[in-house]
Amino acid sequence: MAGHSSLHGYVEWTKQRIDEMDATLSSLESRGSEASAALIGDLKKRRAEFEARAKQAAQAGQAAAVNAQAQLETQWNGFEAQVKTYFDGAGKQLQQQQAAFREIAAAQAKAWRNAAERLQGEATKAAGAQRADADKAIERMKAQAKEAEAQLEKLRQAGSESWSALSAALAQSRQALGRATRDAWDAVSRATPPQS
Repeated sequence: MAGHSSLHGYVEWTKQRIDEMDATLSSLESRGSEASAALIGDLKKRRAEFEARAKQAAQAGQAAAVNAQAQLETQWNGFEAQVKTYFDGAGKQLQQQQAAFREIAAAQAKAWRNAAERLQGEATKAAGAQRADADKAIERMKAQAKEAEAQLEKLRQAGSESWSALSAALAQSRQALGRATRDAWDAVSRATPPQS
């Protein structure tokens, strides 16, 4: 069942990254006059390549997914670096940075909720003590989600942070989500019977 957990974690991880890419693109496109068409086109290409590689690896199974994650992490970092370069160069376009931050933070909050819902659905297949362990892991994840959301909300309300500070907070939340999701999937995996 550990493989089942790893593949679920991989799919969750890729979905979260794609959702953040979509939120970033949506924010930049809605302020199209400020972001160049070339930038948006390149970011869309990066997103499409990421999604295609992620799907291909998931379809190939757990071993391929585990191997692909390092490459996808590099692609993700390239996407983030390009956005950071844009915002660093945009300098005084604080409203655009704040809008992008809000949309990305909202995508992260949604990812936390969706992951918890999927995990809760899987945990219902378990019984007894294993179910209690899975439920505890999911509750820890939900508590961490509330903490992350509160931190991001504080930054959003401050309104004057640099893109570096905003993206660092998003990265911290993203890492916490990754750890919490992995831990919860592992607990659910241990608690649910193997599928035949």
